[in-house]
Amino acid sequence: MKYALLLVLCALSIKLSAQDCDYAEKFTDSLGTYKTTKDYVISEKNFAGKSSYIFFKLINSSGTPILNFQAIQKSADFIKATCFDSNSKLYLQLENGKIVTLIHDTDESCGTMVRIEEENKYSRFLSGNFLFVKGSMEDLKSAPISLLRVKSATEMSDFVIRKELVSELTGKTYQPSAYFMNFLKCIED
Repeated sequence: MKYALLLVLCALSIKLSAQDCDYAEKFTDSLGTYKTTKDYVISEKNFAGKSSYIFFKLINSSGTPILNFQAIQKSADFIKATCFDSNSKLYLQLENGKIVTLIHDTDESCGTMVRIEEENKYSRFLSGNFLFVKGSMEDLKSAPISLLRVKSATEMSDFVIRKELVSELTGKTYQPSAYFMNFLKCIED
């Protein structure tokens, strides 16, 4: 009985620590240290010929933790611009009821739109870096995310965050609600 319990505990601890840090970039130079995780699908919607994707990646730039937010939209119709400015924010509602706010850095961006002729669609890409406020990383490590609110210069959008998502784009399975619980450790010093 003791061995069975020990085996179960070992398997559980291996599963809990199984989210390894997979870096897209990691280097140190004369300016400091930089590491970034790979893009991670947080939200995906495909309906009536329109697609939208939200990706997160975490960055540590010389000790400063940053969340990179990327939104990609595809549609046969023209896609209006969404812009980030110094007043833009990300609000993350946690399953424990807390709301964590991330603040956009000072770079203004309205993204880029490209016409994809072979698909007869437009594609708009928007990216922005958001800074963690004091205490927010501890909150994000303690509970899953249930809702993402994006406050841009032009609009406010809400996204329900799923526990598990099988991406049509990548074919992979993601756990968006546990993103910070699994990956914040990757950018801590």
